[in-house]
Amino acid sequence: MDRQLTNKEIRNERRKKLLRTGIPAVAAIALAAWGISALGVKSVKASSLSFSGVDKGDIDVSISASGRIVPAYEEIIISPIDSRILSVRHTAGDIVEAGEALLTLDLQAAGVAAQKLSDQLRMKKLELEQQLVGDNTALAKLEMEIKVRKMNVQKLEAELRNERYLDSLGSGTTDKVREAEFALKSGRLELEQLSLQLENEREARRAAADVKRLDIEIMSKEAAMAERTLADAEIRAPHAGTVTQINSEIGSTIGNGQQLAVLADLGHYKVEAEAADSHAKNINPGMRAKVRVGSQTASGIIASVVPASTGGVIKFTVRLDNDSISFLRAGLRPEVSVSNGLKTDVVRIANGPYYREPGKYSLFVRSDKSTLELREVELGAANMDSVEVIRGLRPGESVVTDDMSRYVKNKTLKIK
Repeated sequence: MDRQLTNKEIRNERRKKLLRTGIPAVAAIALAAWGISALGVKSVKASSLSFSGVDKGDIDVSISASGRIVPAYEEIIISPIDSRILSVRHTAGDIVEAGEALLTLDLQAAGVAAQKLSDQLRMKKLELEQQLVGDNTALAKLEMEIKVRKMNVQKLEAELRNERYLDSLGSGTTDKVREAEFALKSGRLELEQLSLQLENEREARRAAADVKRLDIEIMSKEAAMAERTLADAEIRAPHAGTVTQINSEIGSTIGNGQQLAVLADLGHYKVEAEAADSHAKNINPGMRAKVRVGSQTASGIIASVVPASTGGVIKFTVRLDNDSISFLRAGLRPEVSVSNGLKTDVVRIANGPYYREPGKYSLFVRSDKSTLELREVELGAANMDSVEVIRGLRPGESVVTDDMSRYVKNKTLKIK
């Protein structure tokens, strides 16, 4: 005769059934997991991967370079004299106006040297004045002597006429006529000699005065330079800006040409960039360039290119279209790309850590929702955003853009 089971007996029976069916299922799952591991199939977390869709479009081909943001205008202030620092008016980071004092130097020696040159210049000017007075006196004396000689020649000419007249009347003699002629010739020669002497004296004294004037001009420039050096030795800001460096060692001795401070305009910036010298022929002034800082970008133009490469790189400067964008900061290391032509209607994928240069790559392509398949792909030109696909991928596919080099020994990967 059947009897009704108690609740406790029912619960025990259910527990036995669960154990009979659950243990084989768990064993099957464990066996499957072991089998996958044994086959060498690894898995990766979906959250750790970045994917790019494959599509068709245009690529503005560019050359990649590294850069450094620097102030657009930066001036190194040097000492124009040998001196020592008496006081420091500002520290690094201070914003100053044009003409504002930065440092105070000991100017006593420079002041004495400038005053000495000024005194020497004044003395030379007085010497020139003295020489000109002496020249005028000597030349005036010669001119007076010439006037006297001219009067004497006129007298001799009159005497010759008288002798010739007397000789024509028979009252004179031929000898007296000859004597008068000889005296006139002598007087005329002496007058000519004095006139030539006057001209020579004028030229000689004019040349001597010109030499002194040139000497004064040279010394005037030296004195002006000394005065300007003395003025420059009062170390002031040549224009408004921010003090980025300053020599603050009070009492220290400094030499002529030694750096004292650096003044920069931190409201405007430019980019100093460098690229592999293999791109030298494709980087020229006037070419467009893009600068990326994080997710922010700025555009500009190549202003100058250093003609010679150093250490396998070529250096160039990018002048930004807007050099005062808020995200620009001195010292940041942005990515720089130089536009080098446009390719239209090409297969492309997003740029990422996997890309270095045109060539063959092993990339993981998504074959279904849970599987990645390793595939050999040939890539071409690129810019900051996109890479040209020459072969190996088709529009509509999805590819991993992370650096997956540690997984290249696996033909497939499972996505967790």
